[in-house]
Amino acid sequence: MNRYKLQVFLLVCFLIWTTNLFAQQKGKELFNDNWQFHLGDSISLNGQEWRNVDLPHDWSIEGPFDAKWASGTGFLPGGTGWYKKEFDLSDYDKDQQYAIYFDGVYKNSEVWINGHFLGKRPNGFISFQYDLTPYLRKEGNVLLVKAEHTDYADSRYYTGSGIYRNVYLLKQDPTHFSQWGVFFQTPDVSEEKATAKIAVEVDNHNEQNQNSYITVLLKDPSGNTVAEIEKQLTLRPGKENYAELKVEILDPELWSPDSPYLYDLEVTVLRNDQAVDTWKEKVGFRNFRFDANKGFFLNGENMLIKGVCIHHDAGALGAAVPKEVWRERFETIKKLGANAVRMSHYPHQDYIYELADEMGFLVQDEAFDEWEFGKNKWITGWNVGEPGNEGYHTDFDEWGQRDVEDMIRRNRNRPSIFMWSVGNEIDYPNDPYSHPVLDEGRNPQIYGKGYQPQNPPVEHLGKLANELVKAAKSYDTTRPVTAALAGVTMSNFTDYPGALDIVGYNYQEFRYEEDHKAFPNRVIYGSENGDALDAWYAVTENDFISSQFLWTAFDFMGEAREWPNRSSGAGIIDLAGKPKPDFYFRKSLWSAEPMIYIGITNSENNVLHRRNIQEAWIGDKGETKWVTVYTNTDEAELFLNGKSLGRKTAVYSNEKMISWEVPYNAGKLRALGFEDGKQVAEYEVETFGKVSKLEVTTTKASFSEEGEIVILDVLLTDRKGNEVTNQDRMISFQVEGQAKILALESGDRDSHEKYQAPQRKTYKGKLRAYIKTMKGEDDLIIKVIDRELGTKKIKIKNLNK
Repeated sequence: MNRYKLQVFLLVCFLIWTTNLFAQQKGKELFNDNWQFHLGDSISLNGQEWRNVDLPHDWSIEGPFDAKWASGTGFLPGGTGWYKKEFDLSDYDKDQQYAIYFDGVYKNSEVWINGHFLGKRPNGFISFQYDLTPYLRKEGNVLLVKAEHTDYADSRYYTGSGIYRNVYLLKQDPTHFSQWGVFFQTPDVSEEKATAKIAVEVDNHNEQNQNSYITVLLKDPSGNTVAEIEKQLTLRPGKENYAELKVEILDPELWSPDSPYLYDLEVTVLRNDQAVDTWKEKVGFRNFRFDANKGFFLNGENMLIKGVCIHHDAGALGAAVPKEVWRERFETIKKLGANAVRMSHYPHQDYIYELADEMGFLVQDEAFDEWEFGKNKWITGWNVGEPGNEGYHTDFDEWGQRDVEDMIRRNRNRPSIFMWSVGNEIDYPNDPYSHPVLDEGRNPQIYGKGYQPQNPPVEHLGKLANELVKAAKSYDTTRPVTAALAGVTMSNFTDYPGALDIVGYNYQEFRYEEDHKAFPNRVIYGSENGDALDAWYAVTENDFISSQFLWTAFDFMGEAREWPNRSSGAGIIDLAGKPKPDFYFRKSLWSAEPMIYIGITNSENNVLHRRNIQEAWIGDKGETKWVTVYTNTDEAELFLNGKSLGRKTAVYSNEKMISWEVPYNAGKLRALGFEDGKQVAEYEVETFGKVSKLEVTTTKASFSEEGEIVILDVLLTDRKGNEVTNQDRMISFQVEGQAKILALESGDRDSHEKYQAPQRKTYKGKLRAYIKTMKGEDDLIIKVIDRELGTKKIKIKNLNK
């Protein structure tokens, strides 16, 4: 094998390995290719109304946007969708067990195999699995999935529709691990040694007892075995077979956001010295605790949780977001200085948790946004008009505890997860629960005026919370169970907070000190917070408050204002993954890396409240501009066209931010940041001219596998390379080679252009394309076309040539 072919071979092996880093069970493979889709109430299995799709697939994002739909879910349609997969099994073995695993189907999914009904799962965010064994054959199998999302206004945010997450096929020996049947726990962890307890559940579908062994290997990233153990186990047929094994390692490398060290866990079931099932997963050692007076401790060190809330969509891609896109998004929030992520308000895609483990983010995993009663779902605009109330609550009584249990069993091996949340803002005042205390004091989040006696009494939340916490703890007692409370003023009159291990406060920083005194044993933390400076000071100035979870990291589909707006602008990063000015303000608070940023606006009041901050230095000569800088350095100095406008102490306050009043003059603004008198950071912005060039960048220069994602960013610039933000243009894309355009995203929250079209208008001079590679040996040529500026060609090399 020549050197080049060897390099390609090794790269392919690496890519295959990196796509299977985390929980892998013997015989489990992705089952995403070659599906067919039909949108409509009824189907004909052999009709012509089917179209080919690969999973994950979200039909709602295909649109069209229309004011007749709901603002809460982004003015996008729902409906009833059908998926069909016809397949043969060349290696079919009637003595093996087969199962189909869905990471999530939105929603009310029903599944059939060869005409046999397998089951229904109402919750669109929960993973589930069905046994195929009795109905499967070697050839001519037909898998049929129905997803019913006719109640399109069923959420306060965009959900997506369809099989929008991964699907897996499992082929297993009759003796195999149960679904989510390996639980890795770290009961004792220190820098000197660590103990791991591995609980396993094994199914035996044979008719007789099976004498077997369970072996556990723990390896470091270099492949060296650091611990191993085996245990004999007699597996009874048709019974729950359970075993616990313990291993100990010395001088463990501990997992943390700064050092996300992962070990390889390998658990095997052996019969007659033959491995019949193997479970491989990345795991980590860490210990943590919350203290009612001192906050949060990870691996013995007191630390602040700098968290962001996220939804599962990525603008143009809807809810079917590839792992590579989420990796790029996580890299952006890592640069922010964030060390935690809240999975609001439902379990997310499986690989998001894997990325959190690998990249170093603490994770709050969350189950629900509503329980027994439906919240307001806005139709014509957020807090505008008459809301609807459709949603998950109709299935909560039957499925709520099961959904919590399955969320936890699916993710309980993740070292990143450090709390389970059973609900978000279930106690939102008057939406629907109410209490007489709403006639008193300050209530920042409230629907309607004061106490509404006709609404459900808030006291019932204590009972429901206790039931959900009990369900959670039946499968994991190693992490605290929490909820994000919006109406603490009401919930303090109930058993709700007392049912929780730690209590999240949403937008209620003003209650921290008062409630800490009233409930000294209660662990209080910020579970969802605004971006005001005071909200961060509430963390830094109170030892007993450990966290802030900023709402939100990214703009997201849904929770929109009135038409034509169809997305939330709450993020500090836009729909196209580009940081907004407030991103840099937050970075100045959270990041240890010296930084400085320039923002421009037209009043000192805007500077103080961080409103209407722009990135461009443009205007009329002599016009008054206010220039602000965001920095974590000691001092900042501003220059206009080389002339200093003064150096200032870099301190924020509620009364004054760092700013200069500057008469506009075209040219270059430059800001320098100083620590101990030494320049450590700089930033500059220059007045731009007419658009004359397309600047195009990509996330990769080569590819070797089908299904890789190329993220391509287009920037409008003048002849000197300055970004041009006010001369947007229609850009077209053509792809030559084995690839397809998944979607184009500009970040414009009012645009109703079709996301899957090959052209789109830039927004503030920017545009992003998501391109997916396909099978083939040709290089990929992407043409970026502007009718006046010409064509820019980007070549992505195919390493299989």
